[in-house]
Amino acid sequence: MHRLSLRLRLMLGFLLLTLICWGAASIGSWWQTRHNINQLFDTQQMLFAKRLATMNPEQLSHEPLTLPKTKKLLKHHRGEQEDDALAFAVFTADGRMVMNDGDNGKDFLFSHRRDGFTDGKLRGDDDLWRMVWLPTPDKQYVVVVGQEWEYRDDMTRDIVQTNLIPWLIALPIMLLLLLWLVTHELAPLKRIARQLRLRTPDDGTPLVEKRMPNEVKPLLTELNALFSRVSEMLLRERRFTSDAAHELRSPLAALKVQAEVAQLAHDDETVRRHALQNLDLGIDRATRLVDQLLTLSRLDSKADLATESLDLRQLLQQAVINHYSQAQAVGMEIALEAPPSPVIRNGNALLLSLMMRNLVENALRYGQSGNLVQLSINENGLAVTDNGPGVSKEDLCRLGQRFYRPPGQEKSGSGLGLSIVNRIARLHGMQMRCANRDGGGFAVMLTW
Repeated sequence: MHRLSLRLRLMLGFLLLTLICWGAASIGSWWQTRHNINQLFDTQQMLFAKRLATMNPEQLSHEPLTLPKTKKLLKHHRGEQEDDALAFAVFTADGRMVMNDGDNGKDFLFSHRRDGFTDGKLRGDDDLWRMVWLPTPDKQYVVVVGQEWEYRDDMTRDIVQTNLIPWLIALPIMLLLLLWLVTHELAPLKRIARQLRLRTPDDGTPLVEKRMPNEVKPLLTELNALFSRVSEMLLRERRFTSDAAHELRSPLAALKVQAEVAQLAHDDETVRRHALQNLDLGIDRATRLVDQLLTLSRLDSKADLATESLDLRQLLQQAVINHYSQAQAVGMEIALEAPPSPVIRNGNALLLSLMMRNLVENALRYGQSGNLVQLSINENGLAVTDNGPGVSKEDLCRLGQRFYRPPGQEKSGSGLGLSIVNRIARLHGMQMRCANRDGGGFAVMLTW
């Protein structure tokens, strides 16, 4: 089922709530006004009845006394009067009327069953009246003061209408302003949606909206962070593709040359064997380059590492064991200098082992026969050093950059080993520094 838009749902919700609240307020206002009016007129009736009850019964004649109408007494300035506002009559104890107001009071029927307020009707009239019956102190007469219920209801309605009509007139205006306010406040969301609709897939620029509600700002911040991460991912992919295309061009061209040499060797077994050996070495170099490119790409995409508490001494010991035979094969020595107590640090065992492997392999590959590769560790960091000639100051500043190799290198390589080491070090909160040793040699130091 197609859901209504947020704007339309808010508008319908506000309309419904406003009408419900306005209706409830109207009913409450009518009930409260009716209660107050009944209280007021009941009090008025009782006071009037008590005044009549204090009259001297001896002054009343045996014939019913009828008061003159107001119009006969006052021809002008009579004010606004209502005939049904109040009426009264005075009866004897046996039910004979001795006095009335000259209007509705003469039609009162004697039905005195109890003192106080009752509901009754007039002679020849079906309308209900509110009546209060009160005997005189000597119990010889009974005073009745009445008021038509319809009069009270009409007054209640008039008062409620007077109070609610301005609100009823203002209600459409308020609803229109409310709908405009909803539309106005949701406009930033529509502008954000328009920006999203028009942006290209590789656009990493953040969304900008000055008048954004505070409740939506976290969503906008997270969207911009997502765009930043996606942009970085696309940048890494483009860089990986560019680096791979650039670095694989030369090894593949060399492989092609060696394959052509092997094809042109014909019956020259020596030339063919040499070409095939070079082809095998070229394949190994290309394989290593691809492996390091993929490793570096995976490291670039890592944000959260699965870490555990590790003894870094054991990682260095294992690195020495794994590369001891390789060092012996090239006429070099490898040794470890470590404190007697464990060096504990949180990290990823696989990545830290890869970091140590790259450091040791670099030292063994570019070192000279007879060199000593020393691994050392303490509470503040670790280092891999050798006693070779070191590197020039110009090359020292660029070590660790991707694909950079000092000129004049005879050994094969991709220039990614120290880049991988630097990336793994940063992931573990370490800083890598390369330097020439004072007594001769080269050192890669990792501190934390």
